[in-house]
Amino acid sequence: MKRPKLKKASKRMTCHKRYKIQKKVREHHRKLRKEAKKRGHKKPRKDPGIPNSAPFKEALLREAELRKQQLEELKQQQKLVRQQEQEKKRKLEVDPGDEQSNVEPQQEFEEPKSKKAKLGKQNPKKLHCQELKKVIEASDVVLEVLDARDPLGCRCPQVEEAIVQSGHKKLVLVLNKSDLVPKENLENWLNYLNKELPTVVFKASTNLKNRGKMLKVKKKKTVPFQSKVCCGKEALCKLLGSFQQSCGKAIQVGVIGFPNVGKSSIINSLKHEPICNVGVPMGLTRSMQIVPLDKQITVIDSPCFIISPSNSSAALALRSPTSIEVLRPLEAASAILSQADSQQVVLKYTVPGYKDALDFFSKLAQRRGLHQKGGSPGVESAAKLLWSEWTGASLGYYCHPPTPWSPSPHLSEAMAANMKKGFNLEELETDNAHSIQVLKGPHLTNRILFRSSGLTNAIIEEADIPEELPRRKEHKQDGEDEGNVDGEDNVKSSDVPPVEDTKEMLAVESTASKPSDRSFTLDKMSEEDDDAYDFKTDYV
Repeated sequence: MKRPKLKKASKRMTCHKRYKIQKKVREHHRKLRKEAKKRGHKKPRKDPGIPNSAPFKEALLREAELRKQQLEELKQQQKLVRQQEQEKKRKLEVDPGDEQSNVEPQQEFEEPKSKKAKLGKQNPKKLHCQELKKVIEASDVVLEVLDARDPLGCRCPQVEEAIVQSGHKKLVLVLNKSDLVPKENLENWLNYLNKELPTVVFKASTNLKNRGKMLKVKKKKTVPFQSKVCCGKEALCKLLGSFQQSCGKAIQVGVIGFPNVGKSSIINSLKHEPICNVGVPMGLTRSMQIVPLDKQITVIDSPCFIISPSNSSAALALRSPTSIEVLRPLEAASAILSQADSQQVVLKYTVPGYKDALDFFSKLAQRRGLHQKGGSPGVESAAKLLWSEWTGASLGYYCHPPTPWSPSPHLSEAMAANMKKGFNLEELETDNAHSIQVLKGPHLTNRILFRSSGLTNAIIEEADIPEELPRRKEHKQDGEDEGNVDGEDNVKSSDVPPVEDTKEMLAVESTASKPSDRSFTLDKMSEEDDDAYDFKTDYV
C-alpha cells in the first residue's frame, strides 16, 4: 500500500520570530566589525611605557625584565636544538675529511657498533682524554686556545709538556676573545707570551650564516650578510702557510684548550662556515672533528681538557665543563667573586656596597627582580646569573701578567727556540700589531680586574680519573640536606652557608621585595576589570 504524499513543511513564520532573527544577525555582524576594527591593519602603536604616577612601577618593570630574560633563554634553547639536528644530518652524510686523513688508517675512525655501544657506557671524562690524545698524535701543529681575559689560567702544563716531549710537533698559542680586554693589557700579555711560544691575537667572528643567504635592504638591493668582523684570521693563515711551505707536505693542525675558550668558533671563522657546533653551554664538543681548510692544511677540533680537582675553587668554577661536572652555583659564583675587584663589580652590576658574597647575591637578586616564593630574594638564581656571565663571551674582565717574568718549569730555552723554528715571526709581529689596532676594547664600565690563579692543571691520563667520580657528585648533590661527611666538602661549603640558612638570614630583607606580591594582586584586579569590561560590551 502506497503512503500518501506528504506536503512539504511551510517556511512561513511569525513576524516576531523573523524580526528577532534579523536583530540577532545585525548584532552578530556588528560584533564582527568591532573585532575587525580592533585588529585592523594599521601599524602597531609604540608602547608608551608605564607612567611615573602608576603604583608599583618598579615591580612591573622587574617583571618585564624577567620576561625578556626568559624569552632570550628560550631562543637560545631553540637555537641549540636546531644546531643539534643539523649536526645529526651532517653525520649521516659522507664526511669529506676522511679522505684527507692519511696519518691514521680508517679502521680507527670507523669502529664497529659493539665498540661504540661500549664507549657510550664509559665515563665521559675518559672519552675526552682518549679523543684529546688522538688529536695530539694526529697533529703536526697544535693550537692551544687561550682566553685573553685570563691567558695564564687557560694554559695547561701537562698538555704542553706532552706536546713538547714529542719533539716533532709545534705548539702555538692563540689569544682569543681579544676584544674583551683593554689594548694595553693585551699588548702586555702578547709580550709576555711571545718570550716562550709564538702567539697570535685572534677574535672569532659570530653570527656566521651560510654563504648563499642574503640580506634584503629597503632600497630593493641584496647585499651579503655582514657578520661581526674576525680579527687575526690572516695572521694565523699566514703562520700556518709558512710552516707548511717549510715542511713541504700537507699538515694537520689540532685545536685544543679548556671549555668555552672558543676552539670551535676559531675553526668556523677560518672556514667561514658554521661547521663545528657552537653554543653557550660549556663542553659541547665531545669528539674529534676533521675540517679541511684547503688541500694542504686540515684542522682537527677536539674536546676540552678535564680540569684536575687540585686547582683553586675559582679555576674550578671557570674551567669545569657543565656537561660533565656537577657544580654548585652558589659556591662557584662566590669563588669567582672573591677574586674580582669589589669596586668595579659594584659599578658593573649597579649594586650598593656589599659585605660578603651572600650579601652581594641578595642585593643582585633584588636589583634584577629574582625572588622566591614568599618574597625572599633568590640567592641561587642570582649566583647562576653571575656564573653564566663570567663563563660566557660577553663580560669584559682582565688580569695583569706576572711582573717578574719567569720561564715555565716545563719549557726550557732550547725547547722554546725549537718551537719557533719554521715560522715567520717578523710577519706575525706586524700582523698582531695591525689586529690590535683594529680591535675595539671594552667600555670602561665593562672592565673588571681579576686576580688570576696561575697555570691550571688538567688530567690527561685515563688512569688518573676515578671510576665512581660522577656518582659521588650526584649523591652529594642529592644529600645536601643530610650533611656531608667528607672533610674536603665541609671545608669548601664552610665559606658559603647552605641555601636553607640563607632563607632565615634574609627574612628581614624579604619585606623590601613585597611589591612583587602587590603587583600580582594588581594584575589580578586588572584581569577582573578587563573581564567586566568585556561583559559590559557584550551586554550593550
